[in-house]
Amino acid sequence: MTIIAVDIGGTFTDICAIFEQAGARRLSWTKEPSTRTDPVLGVVRGVTRILEEIGQPPSSVTRLLHGTTVGTNAVLERRGARIGLLMTDGFEDTLELGRGFRSNMYRLDPEPETPGFLAPGRRRRAVPERLDADGEVLIPLDEDALRRAVTELVVQEGVEAIGVCYLFSYVNSAHERRTREIIHALYPGLPVSLSHEVDPVFREYERTCMTALDAYLRPVMTGYLERLSGALRTAGIACDVLTMQSRGSLASTRAAGARPFTTLLSGPAAGVVGAQRLATEAGFPDCITLDMGGTSADIALITEGKPITTANGSIEHYPLRTLMVDVNTIGAGGGSVAWLDEAGGLRVGPRSAGAEPGPACYGRGGSEPTVTDASLVLGYLSPEQFAGSIDVDPDAAHRAIERLAQRLGLPLLETAEGIHRIVNARMADEIRLVSLRRGFDPREFALVLFGGGGPVCGWAVARELEIATALVPFAPGALCAYGLSTAALEYDEAVTVKSRADTVDPAALEAAFARLDVAGARRMAEDGVAAADVTAARSADMRHIGQSWELKVPVAAPVTAAAVAATVASFNQLHERIYGHVSDHGAAEFVNLRMTHTHAIDRDLRRSVPAAPHMTAPAPMRRCYFRDLGGMVDTAILTRAAIAPGTTVRGPAVIHQFDTTTVVGPGWSCQADAHGNLVLKAD
Repeated sequence: MTIIAVDIGGTFTDICAIFEQAGARRLSWTKEPSTRTDPVLGVVRGVTRILEEIGQPPSSVTRLLHGTTVGTNAVLERRGARIGLLMTDGFEDTLELGRGFRSNMYRLDPEPETPGFLAPGRRRRAVPERLDADGEVLIPLDEDALRRAVTELVVQEGVEAIGVCYLFSYVNSAHERRTREIIHALYPGLPVSLSHEVDPVFREYERTCMTALDAYLRPVMTGYLERLSGALRTAGIACDVLTMQSRGSLASTRAAGARPFTTLLSGPAAGVVGAQRLATEAGFPDCITLDMGGTSADIALITEGKPITTANGSIEHYPLRTLMVDVNTIGAGGGSVAWLDEAGGLRVGPRSAGAEPGPACYGRGGSEPTVTDASLVLGYLSPEQFAGSIDVDPDAAHRAIERLAQRLGLPLLETAEGIHRIVNARMADEIRLVSLRRGFDPREFALVLFGGGGPVCGWAVARELEIATALVPFAPGALCAYGLSTAALEYDEAVTVKSRADTVDPAALEAAFARLDVAGARRMAEDGVAAADVTAARSADMRHIGQSWELKVPVAAPVTAAAVAATVASFNQLHERIYGHVSDHGAAEFVNLRMTHTHAIDRDLRRSVPAAPHMTAPAPMRRCYFRDLGGMVDTAILTRAAIAPGTTVRGPAVIHQFDTTTVVGPGWSCQADAHGNLVLKAD
């Protein structure tokens, strides 16, 4: 039995394999350059390569898990399907109007902050129909007008999918369900997204955005998953493909294709899940994750062994109302380009050289200086020990940094170090934002460093934040792939109830949860999961009456008067921690009920034994730049495999491994723990 996990990043595709060998369970990993034009090629190439390395046939693969940026890139690059949008008559401009929010009030030429690109005005149609807030029919669905609207969208506008978002359909879905029947009678096989299935809770603008996003992504994601499954079958791998969701759990190919918006933060969520697992086992249940890849840096907060999640995220400026790990992304990766602004100041990112052409040192046509080039110039990276399978050109890195240094009027090394200081400061600022805004002091947390660049820059980021402990997992460059292999299969159901806590009928809440339980259990059954292997958790979105936004709190089962009181108490405690107060006169209100069904796929994964890819021993010393020590100094160079558990390495030192490099700065020490992690501590 072999389990393969694949994470498709902007620069590298990381592959992790869990397999049986000599009676023991082992784990191996590798990296492959991403193929941006067609991610499927990189996946198949990487999977084939790791199977050859571990000596296992394709037929041994029983489960293949993957995290993907296909949906994210489709939105960011405007490469989704051409869609039409059907709205209740009089509300067809909801997508354009939004909430009147303007993030930059003083910009004279503001960009639109509503996703009108999903369905421009010419591809939106008003449909005569109307329900009231209780779901009662005020105006029946005009089926003839609907048929004309659909025909116009298909024939005149050439739409490839249709989204339907009628008022109050989350209370009564009859009109939306009848609309789909009529559309499929006219155009069988045309993808249709219904708002009551995509996002069955109140707030019209957000629900419209989610429905339009679902329609926009569905043909793209379905086509991608079909191509991936077909390519894997051709390679001899016939198992189903499970896809990471933004919430940090897995979904079947069927479910991911049916709800593609749930995969928009697929890759970053996998890294947080892997970091959560390893940090908790290592004794650090409270930690901040720093995933510095080739294109960006992703930051998340974990408290008491659980990642912070949110149901009100965003992509660009647009609302993304689906439960997700609260990952904050900034353009600070190894490929981030260093440049000069109009005032001659040094900037780094957010533009990235990516994998193609990549940093100048990759030798693929890139000539602009990047963070990776600066790391080579400073001596932190070795051309002979570079992560992945890329041969790097240190001379090209020096030339790129030198050109920038001449424009700045600074020495080469000071320019390279300036690039690092800027990118480190940006990451530190984002960590402060993530932690302090939630009432947490980052100094009380450990910093988990992963991605190809996290262990290189992490000690300096931790020092700036006064964080005393940093953790480098055994495979930091492939931790997102490892996180996939530790994740559970999970589905979330929700319904709007909007009831005052002091007058709510507990039996009505229990009945609503029972309906959600049936829906979630049905989805698990469709994936072949037995009811005995499923656990269910209840929660509620609550607020004080008159507030605009909600907080999520757990709800005990069954719902009784005592359970309602306990839920209100939990809400008040959470409200006080986050906002610093609890309303003395505003009653609490239930807004949405949620139910999460979980199937733990592999409970014994923690028994896996890391098997690092082979590396040749480096030279024992190299000159590296450390400003605190006055510049270039002799620095100890080690391989990670040479550091036995309990061994302490004092900085400055550089530790090489296949997928990344760990820098231990002056004033820091590093020790290998029993779990295969490196624990960095400030002296």
